[in-house]
Amino acid sequence: MARKALILVEGHRGNGPLHIQAAQRLGLRSITLAADPAQYGYLAAERSEAIRVDTDNLDALIRECSRLRATYDIAGITGFAGDDESVPATVGKLCRHFDLPGPNPASIERCCDKFVQRRVLAEAGVPVPAYRVAANATEVESFATEIGLPVILKPALGSGSIGVRLCRNLHELAEHTAYLLGGKHLWRSSPRILVEEFAQGPHYSIDIMGDEVIGIAALDFGPPPHFVYRELTYPAVLTEDKHNRIADVSLSCLRALSLGWGPTNVELRWTRRGPVVIEVNPRLPGSPAPELVQLAYGVDLVTEHIKLVIGAEWNLHKSHSQTAVARFLVPDRDGTLDWIGGNSRAAAVPGVAEVNFYVAPKTPIVRTSDYRDFIGHVTAASPNLAQTKAALQRAVDLIDWTIIPLPNLGE
Repeated sequence: MARKALILVEGHRGNGPLHIQAAQRLGLRSITLAADPAQYGYLAAERSEAIRVDTDNLDALIRECSRLRATYDIAGITGFAGDDESVPATVGKLCRHFDLPGPNPASIERCCDKFVQRRVLAEAGVPVPAYRVAANATEVESFATEIGLPVILKPALGSGSIGVRLCRNLHELAEHTAYLLGGKHLWRSSPRILVEEFAQGPHYSIDIMGDEVIGIAALDFGPPPHFVYRELTYPAVLTEDKHNRIADVSLSCLRALSLGWGPTNVELRWTRRGPVVIEVNPRLPGSPAPELVQLAYGVDLVTEHIKLVIGAEWNLHKSHSQTAVARFLVPDRDGTLDWIGGNSRAAAVPGVAEVNFYVAPKTPIVRTSDYRDFIGHVTAASPNLAQTKAALQRAVDLIDWTIIPLPNLGE
């Protein structure tokens, strides 16, 4: 009898290992199809099979999966967006081709284009920031003036806060427009810039499986004008009314965008006019969010997602209630990482669940003002917020690193 396999399209630094480990617990062999498997170091560490294939080519993926079916019983196919938001739609098309459970690719594609997503949500009456889409610098300035500064500039396609910036005046607007259109930003299609009202207020991240809200987290960022995550807290401290309004708006996004199969992550801000949706992502949130959900509620999002992918029955029952918080480690300068340590002492702090360094000594540090700046994270959990944050701070204070500045070639 052929062994059951789970096909993973591309990889993910955090969620990739979680999927491989969960698949193994479910008795599945995981096989990763990637354009460059070597970039996912965890594949070797997990001794997981990987095959090089052009993941932008649907026909190539179909051929590879067909070849694998001669050896394995392919139980399900899923994947990871990473920097390329097209992967979830590709996964949906593969699932359709092989008659496997999966998301609707048309819904995924509609959701991953931020301009189209905005328009669909707005037409359905979902509260979103004022927005326009621009193709050149003249349109950017015109639309920003029309909406009113400050505004957010972001690529219409993309993830991880790549290319996203708050522009508080015309100088910052021109500077970031020049960056996006001047060849420094990698565009996968014709340049389209979303010019968007800056919705001000606390930021929340909502995790949904199917049509059930699993958790609402508070998300804090580092200093503007960029949006680099600093801390993630489950559950967010909310009144019952705010919790219900946030949950209702999040579920209205699914109805508007024809989502509802599998995981969805919604980000919104609570503004003077209530919840305003910033973006809807038709996928699991990136690590360490799934780990925090498990610490806070006892729900293993990754395992339950895989169960859905292979057509098994999932269990979203919350087995306990704790407060779980992650702090991201972000360098304050560019250079070469000379040393990083303190992880063992930090991990020994009572209440700390994980200390994870993403980098090793001698790694070049080149900040990009998005998720790629992270060099690690620390998570902690306890019965209450004050206790969790105290443990987290004690752990973070025990971690240190040194970065050797790059030589100033201009001197």
